[in-house]
Amino acid sequence: MKLLIAVIQRQDEGGLVKALTNHRVGVTRIGSQGGFLREGNVTLFIVIEEDRLETVLQMIRTHCYTRTKFVAPLPPIAESGEFYPSTPVEVQVGGASVFVVNVEEQARLV
Repeated sequence: MKLLIAVIQRQDEGGLVKALTNHRVGVTRIGSQGGFLREGNVTLFIVIEEDRLETVLQMIRTHCYTRTKFVAPLPPIAESGEFYPSTPVEVQVGGASVFVVNVEEQARLV
């Protein structure tokens, strides 16, 4: 078995979780926050059999895509009495960071 830990953007969550559920893949969702852009992310924990790994990774690729975003300007820079306004910066966001971990045992306690 494998444990996938997928950190994705919040706007990609709905489509991916729906696709996983439709394929009878269980998923646990935890809200998280990114450091660079300080935006909401979602961390998904998915336990699957090894033979389903590529199928689930393909679902993640399909639903978590990269997009362009303009980051709000930083506060104006003032140096030695002069004023330099900062401009928005274009960055690529999205996609997914996926960690695949071997699972020795899984237990569901009720």
